[in-house]
Amino acid sequence: MKFLTEIPIQQQSENLIDYQSEVLLLGSCFVENIGKKLDYFKFKNLQNPFGVLFQPKAIENLIDKAVHNHTYTEADLFYFNDIWQCYEAHSKLSALSKEAVLTRLNSSLNQTKQFLQTATHVVITLGTAWIYKHEATHTIVANCHKVPQKSFKKELLSVADIRDSLNHILGLIASVNPNVTVLFTVSPIRHTKDGFVENTRSKAHLISAIHQVLETKKGNTFYFPSYEIMMDELRDYRFYTADLVHPNQMAIDYIWEKFQTAWLAPTTSPIMKEIHGVQSGLQHKPFNESSEQHQKFLQNLEQRIHTIQKKLDRNLFNM
Repeated sequence: MKFLTEIPIQQQSENLIDYQSEVLLLGSCFVENIGKKLDYFKFKNLQNPFGVLFQPKAIENLIDKAVHNHTYTEADLFYFNDIWQCYEAHSKLSALSKEAVLTRLNSSLNQTKQFLQTATHVVITLGTAWIYKHEATHTIVANCHKVPQKSFKKELLSVADIRDSLNHILGLIASVNPNVTVLFTVSPIRHTKDGFVENTRSKAHLISAIHQVLETKKGNTFYFPSYEIMMDELRDYRFYTADLVHPNQMAIDYIWEKFQTAWLAPTTSPIMKEIHGVQSGLQHKPFNESSEQHQKFLQNLEQRIHTIQKKLDRNLFNM
């Protein structure tokens, strides 16, 4: 007897992620949930160097400027709420001085370009098809930075607009790294501020555009159904946080297990198990730090870390 509708997941046989892989993750905040898992298990990855980017045009802009060695200048900034900001980046790159913002922006662009050139996998998670155009400059922004709504015009990207944007993204990536595997997914987080019907239209446009791209692209471009898993397999509010919009930790863990089964090489499983044991040990809180028992525990933990690091030939833990 089954109690849920299970989404079929295509098991990959090639281009799997292992401990030699380098994974670039870009997009909505759901990509950071997967990124945290990769961090925990010590995979090499880079997450959202420009912060969370919800819509495809923002991701396209970042990759375009990174690939073409763009340099941000003072003209790209604006001052609001006593802080210098950039419409093309998340507020985590904002700062009290222009110099600090420009340093962060240009450093993030360089970091993105360098990682793109060596990445084995790029994971792009799309959150919404709704965009905001700055009325004064007629440009699409990645983040409104709480500037009053009247300064922007809200529009829904068409399926064709999104398809063209994704094709441009793939072309840009291929220009610096033709052998990379690109994995698209749609965030299961609902943008209820847009409205429930509007959110559904948005997700439908994203999914339709991605699959139009997949129908014409061969080889190293794939789709992972994180949105479908959340909507169909986890069709219950016990899998959501208190806001009833974001997946809770149980849901994130479930989707991660599906991702792991489909995309992580079988050889990673024993190492992940070892690393999980070390992570649990590092979080251990002793009753008496100076006790002989605890000192033996620390020595054993250090030896386990040394064994893992020797096996992977890199430093993983800061002791």
